[in-house]
Amino acid sequence: MDGQPWAYFGGMLATDLVAVADLAVDPTTLDRGGWWAVVGTFEGRLTGYRFGDVRPAPLPAAKEAWPGPDSAGWRSSLAQDRYTTLVRRIQAYIELGEVYQVNLCRMLSAPLSDGADPAALAAILDEGNPAPYQGVVHTETDWIVCASPELFLCRDGDIIESAPIKGTAPTADTFAHKDIAENIMITDLVRNDLNRICRPDSVRVLSLLETQLHPGLAHLVSTVRGSLRPAVSWGQIFDATFPPGSVSGAPKIRALQVIAELESTPRGPYCGAIGYVDADRHRAELAVGIRTFFRTGDPGERTLNFGTGAGITYPSDPAQEWQETELKAARLIALTSRR
Repeated sequence: MDGQPWAYFGGMLATDLVAVADLAVDPTTLDRGGWWAVVGTFEGRLTGYRFGDVRPAPLPAAKEAWPGPDSAGWRSSLAQDRYTTLVRRIQAYIELGEVYQVNLCRMLSAPLSDGADPAALAAILDEGNPAPYQGVVHTETDWIVCASPELFLCRDGDIIESAPIKGTAPTADTFAHKDIAENIMITDLVRNDLNRICRPDSVRVLSLLETQLHPGLAHLVSTVRGSLRPAVSWGQIFDATFPPGSVSGAPKIRALQVIAELESTPRGPYCGAIGYVDADRHRAELAVGIRTFFRTGDPGERTLNFGTGAGITYPSDPAQEWQETELKAARLIALTSRR
């Protein structure tokens, strides 16, 4: 794309960037029309990129081959012993009755060459790890490549839907009882979030504990749908639902406080929201920003970042929770790294 900003979601290529908006400062922006790529960080920054030209198209061809970071160059924000210590800290909070579940994450980072092309990375993920909510946002200075399996919010008119993932295992027959309880807990949290913006008695759990298979692992997924109240704004929608409950915990407010206390590195777009809002047609599709790579840093000091985490409950085994974070990262890190 010759260095120009662009976005790609659901077979639609967006070019001709005409506006960038801080949606936290002016939450009415998305209610005034236009097609917007939206990136929300877990910490609460919501940015909209309005594009003037949006059309059906294939993923843009890469300008050059993906260089990838060295496979030995990845570093974790939390070492295994520190991660397992924090799992036990969360369990102590649960024992005190302060939380029921907290998602504990760590960031993996590696040096990256300046010229790394996100279109090349997206093509690698499309081939080696196809996912239902793949996309790219290139802001010219930085970029995000998403291969998320999880729907945060989908909107079509006044119908809004969310499909939280909770429960991860190597195969569909190896889920633990903890996975089932955790999924039900977070599904109820999402149902409560949607009830804040939907018509009374319209929120329904369409499917509960559905098994979905993805390359290298299996997930438990539930789907919740409701009908929005008249005149509900996008600002109200984000206020009620963001950040996603599946990557926060329950109760959400206290879980967010625990995460801020324990995690040493901001998550950024990881565990945030990535997707598009078509404000003219009242349609949107936003993924939870998991299985997502993003570039940061100044020229000459570029870094590729990837987050991975696990939901911690009282029965959690700290070593197994660490292994879950390894499972979620292993395939994608291998696909995108050079030997």
